[in-house]
Amino acid sequence: MAQNVSDFIWKRLSEWGLSRVYGYPGDGVGGLDVALEQAKFMNYVQVRHEEMAAFMASAHAKFTGEVGLCYATSGPGAIHLLNGLYDAKLDHMPVVAIVGQQSRMSLGASYQQEVDLQNLFKDVAGDYVMTATLPGQVRHLIDRAVRIAQTLRVVTAVIVPNDLQELAYEDPPMAHGATHTGIGYAGPAMTPDDDVLHKAAAVLNAGKKVALLVGAGALNATDEVIAVAERLNAGIAKALLGKAAVPDDLAYVTGSLGLLGTKPSWDMLKNCDTFFVIGSCFPYSEFLPKPGDARGVQIDIDGRNLSLRYPMEVNIVGDAASTLRKLLPMLEQNTNSDWRATIEKNVAAWWKTLEGRAMQPAEPLNPQRVFWELSPKLPENCILTADSGSVANWYARDLKIRRGMKASLSGGLASLGAGTPYAVAGKFAFPDRTVIAFMGDGAMQMNGMNVMITIAKYWREWANPHLIVLVLNNRDLNQVTWEERVQLGEGKTESTQSIPDVPYHKYAELLGLKGIFVDRPDRVAAAWDEALSADRPVILEAYTDPNVPPLPPHITLKDARNYMSMLPREPELASVLKGTVRQAFAKVLPGDHS
Repeated sequence: MAQNVSDFIWKRLSEWGLSRVYGYPGDGVGGLDVALEQAKFMNYVQVRHEEMAAFMASAHAKFTGEVGLCYATSGPGAIHLLNGLYDAKLDHMPVVAIVGQQSRMSLGASYQQEVDLQNLFKDVAGDYVMTATLPGQVRHLIDRAVRIAQTLRVVTAVIVPNDLQELAYEDPPMAHGATHTGIGYAGPAMTPDDDVLHKAAAVLNAGKKVALLVGAGALNATDEVIAVAERLNAGIAKALLGKAAVPDDLAYVTGSLGLLGTKPSWDMLKNCDTFFVIGSCFPYSEFLPKPGDARGVQIDIDGRNLSLRYPMEVNIVGDAASTLRKLLPMLEQNTNSDWRATIEKNVAAWWKTLEGRAMQPAEPLNPQRVFWELSPKLPENCILTADSGSVANWYARDLKIRRGMKASLSGGLASLGAGTPYAVAGKFAFPDRTVIAFMGDGAMQMNGMNVMITIAKYWREWANPHLIVLVLNNRDLNQVTWEERVQLGEGKTESTQSIPDVPYHKYAELLGLKGIFVDRPDRVAAAWDEALSADRPVILEAYTDPNVPPLPPHITLKDARNYMSMLPREPELASVLKGTVRQAFAKVLPGDHS
């Protein structure tokens, strides 16, 4: 049977190894919709909003290492994709977007839903965005979109007018001006020359107090990172996107770095004499060593990320795992056991501090307690996603990642509302694994409730029904509230920060899912047991205190002054003071786990 352009597009994408597309229909992609129904080799996930399709494509790339794929109709559908596509762009994820357009004849006539998509997508997909005009052009547009996305780890876009979608497909002719592309991706040259590795080894071998910072680029280099850390007697801090790069049960893993990070990470980075960054372009320079205080080495697969936050002495373009394997024999055994011992002592004390904070009473429930109780119960090889907001603090600090787990969130964009679409993508990619999404109530109201409908539509297809969405219901856009207090020295602006109190657990039941509600600390562990053993997806609603402060690892004089100047204008002053004092002076008391 002869194929049309739409048939060819799905077939060609599948030949590249892309087998799942997230999208939403419309008349701008009518031909693609019809062809997709017939394309049994392409799994289609129908979302409720195109932004969720782009978030899912971004998360698919993060969890699988493959190219993510999404599609949307012309005009408003294409516009809706943008936020999720920017999430992929800022986290350097390969995603291809297929976008519809009005018919070629109508373009330039101010036709309904006519948007200049070529220019609209030029920033988010600047490395490759093209509009198809002839059937013979489509092959090289699809081939180049996938190849460029995969090679450069970027977003690309192909715009397909709706009248072109239904034309008979034909290969480009053997004629001047035609091009004949093929499929297949071999991968970049990932291992640097020996000369640059010897220079890096010389710097690292000279160090007495070595600190590693690993990010998303080290997710597939766990064994190599650990081997290097052991050889250098180094500690390992993690950027947020690198949370799953090394397990937290290693005594010298200091945890996250930054505003959501830990005191051991802060102390290690401020006191090291050698700074080794692997696969991260961590954004906050104030948490790094002062330039000149430490010699620096950095590995990144993208040379544009090198010496971006810290002036490195040796810059290496390469894949983390293969580069570290080649570097390791050049490294000498560091004998400064005092440095490692100090790091391990600080890490052990920090976990005690976190436990003490989690066990402090709150009104009615301490959000940290919810995470602390879950941590030892995390199933093997589970997938964790988190949203932006104060929930990301507890995700970053209180959950101990073990080997084999996956974890991610919206990093560079830090977009609200990404946690649940990320969870859906993780579940479709690995349907046998338990997936847990950590949401604030602001993110849940923005996108999460929308995505729960998609979960209700598809969950019976999954080999394992366990997908849990934790919602911290604190009736507050909490992270911004605390930023106003500490960064601006202002009290909570209730008109902008207070949000409706929604019974999320009852919403789950309305959709045929399971709902669990907890507002007592002595019921948290049992609530997690119930959620983890449920026979269907769950919303676990924890009714938490908004005035438990997400304390930074290091409080500056400016922060302290702002906090004090905020007090006269704080409408919830008594609760804020109580929560701050409890957290600042938290201790673990024997038997105090009520």
